[in-house]
Order: sequence, then C-alpha cells, then structure tokens
Amino acid sequence: MKTYEVFLKKEGKDPFIHAGSFDAPDDEMALTYAREAYGRRSEGDQMWVVLRDNVLVADELELGMANRTHKHNDGQLVAELRRAKSSNES
Repeated sequence: MKTYEVFLKKEGKDPFIHAGSFDAPDDEMALTYAREAYGRRSEGDQMWVVLRDNVLVADELELGMANRTHKHNDGQLVAELRRAKSSNES
C-alpha cells in the first residue's frame, strides 16, 4: 500500500489546503478513494491527490533562508542608495 495526501481548493483565489491522507494500492484506486472520501461532500472545486513520497518537506535551515530582508523591501534601501549617489555626484 502507498500513502497519498489530498489537497482541496475552493473556487476563486483560495489556496489548496490539506484535507487528509489515506492508503491505496495504486494511483487509480487513490483517485477513486479520494473522490469518494472528499469529492462527494463538495468540499472543494479542485483536488490534488499526491503520493506522500513525492511531497517535499523543507527543514528549519531551508525555511530560515527564505527569511531575507530583500523579500520585504519597503523601498527605503533604494531611496537611501539614490540619495547617497546623488550627494556623491554633487
């Protein structure tokens, strides 16, 4: 048996959310199980059924690398650089 993860998305810009997981013998049965367990209740308009082995998990180091100040640029650094450049040219 393989373990699958199910992600559902409502119509519009809502993100996919994890709905649950289950075991199935193959991909075809996984889709059938997912439709029966999650599709018939109209919990989402789109569904991803992903083999758990294919889900990539970021560790603390990888998540820490994403926390960089340039990701949240408020324009101050660029303004300071421009002011410094214009004062050096004068």
